[in-house]
Amino acid sequence: MSQQSDPQPLIAILQLAYSGELAAAYAYRGHWHSVNDADERTRIQEIENEEWHHRQLVGEMLSSLDSKPNAFRETRAAILGRILSVLCHLSGWLAPMYGAGKLESRNIREYETAARYARNCGRDDLVDCLLTMAEVEWEHEHYFRARVLGHRWAKRLPIWPQPPAKETIRKSFAHS
Repeated sequence: MSQQSDPQPLIAILQLAYSGELAAAYAYRGHWHSVNDADERTRIQEIENEEWHHRQLVGEMLSSLDSKPNAFRETRAAILGRILSVLCHLSGWLAPMYGAGKLESRNIREYETAARYARNCGRDDLVDCLLTMAEVEWEHEHYFRARVLGHRWAKRLPIWPQPPAKETIRKSFAHS
């Protein structure tokens, strides 16, 4: 079997994403409960719901590949997400916003990579959904970046690298 047709890299990144979405959703649940501003609460709750939706989609992709989530990662993600959920109530406003933005930045690349793996193993039917999830993660990163940059300490923080414009997600995929 050639490397181009091997689904294992796709399965591995989808298992990682599936568990990551679990940790993120639990963390965002605590995050939106911890903020006072009504608009922030609403937006972070929407982000939590989008993470649950991504988890459902990724789970369906794993099933279509005759695979399932990694049990160890699932347990670890559930514990981590719940710990982060509690820490949101203890750490103040900035740390959860910063952590969320940095994490979402990584998730953009993870879904772009998954789309490439899907194409490489002949699963073009998954590509559009994976790129759409990358675009949604871009929106999440954009929201958290704006919140962090609006904080009075922003100039003192090393901000994670800004992802390219949202439009480049599909453009870069088309040219790779």
